[in-house]
Amino acid sequence: MSPARPTPYLIRIFRCLRLALHFVKIAVGTAIFYPLVAEQRRVSLKQRWSHQILKILSVRLEAQPADAPPGCLIVSNHISWLDIFAINALRPSAFISKAEIRQWPFFGWLGEQNDTVFLRRGSRGHARIVNAEIDSLLVAGMDVVIFPEGTTTDGTHLLGFHAALLQPAIETGRPILPLALSYHDAQGNISLAPSFAGETSMKQCFSAILACRSLTARLLTAPAIDTTGQTRRELSQAAHAAIATRLGFLPSSNPPE
Repeated sequence: MSPARPTPYLIRIFRCLRLALHFVKIAVGTAIFYPLVAEQRRVSLKQRWSHQILKILSVRLEAQPADAPPGCLIVSNHISWLDIFAINALRPSAFISKAEIRQWPFFGWLGEQNDTVFLRRGSRGHARIVNAEIDSLLVAGMDVVIFPEGTTTDGTHLLGFHAALLQPAIETGRPILPLALSYHDAQGNISLAPSFAGETSMKQCFSAILACRSLTARLLTAPAIDTTGQTRRELSQAAHAAIATRLGFLPSSNPPE
């Protein structure tokens, strides 16, 4: 079978213009409406905006609602910046992100307004502060997403998990929801286009997504894991095995913390 033809350049330009206008709409809505509406309305807006971003980029969401209560610590593999919008389209959530992103123009501010918790890596003192912030979000019934691999991959394998990131679920007694994320082309094969890993720049990643006529973001959840009486390492291994199984990979043991 011959490979799919890339998206014509005029359509790519049109997508870029639509996306730029949509982010203007998001910025206005975040700055003006967020302070005036209740939390549930903000969650609804976040979900709707994420659906629209996927639609503009011709990314179809293939997922089933998870049978899990609000306030889960969602544990997911990490492939792309597109993951955030795909997950938000399924279950609007707060995300844990590296502190450097807070300094990015516009997107740092947007993340902060949408409950992103920024983590300074390597700082034990700051990690305790971040854990307390995550605890508060979970207790308030908000889903929080972590990417325990600590980096992105191209989606063809799964790295070991950093178990320390699961501590807030133990402290609050909230369940862990494993989520397996993958991207597929029109033929159903794994697509590397959304991958933002290795030496790939944001520009290269975005260009590769634009060049795809269509993509499917597939989100598969596993049954929620009860954290009662379990250690971080046990929970990490259970979540890792559940995600690996749903991605079709052979489960492997996590490396030590």
